[in-house]
Amino acid sequence: MNKIVVDTNIIFSALLNTNSRIGQLLIHSGEIFDFFAPEYLREEIFEHKARLQVLIKQDDTGFLELYESIIRHVNIISGSLIDEKCWSIAKNLCQRVDKDDTEFVACTELINGLLWTGDLKLINGLQRQGYDRCITTDALFDKYTKNKKAQ
Repeated sequence: MNKIVVDTNIIFSALLNTNSRIGQLLIHSGEIFDFFAPEYLREEIFEHKARLQVLIKQDDTGFLELYESIIRHVNIISGSLIDEKCWSIAKNLCQRVDKDDTEFVACTELINGLLWTGDLKLINGLQRQGYDRCITTDALFDKYTKNKKAQ
């Protein structure tokens, strides 16, 4: 099973359109991918809840139902479970790119997985430092379709 850490922008995209590739990957690819995210993801989502509700035209109940339908496919990892080595690697990598992504990189290190993000600044910044554990939606979708064909 492929272990994938999901960045907040991926969840935002899924909330905005569950029928998109992103939404469909999160909801329907559980037999191929195990999705993870740090608990910080919840904070970021609810920090932008009001704006998201306007964009998706949902009241509190509708928003929470949609959020739960997506997040139930993601294993949430407590920051306290991430060891110091993973934190150190992530801090060193993210200090020059975006400190807000430190927990996502630390989670990626912890589970020895890939970081799924749509943030090209993050991907490019990490790659410039030799970090090659990011995956784009297109690349993840390609993996998904190849695995589906092989089944």
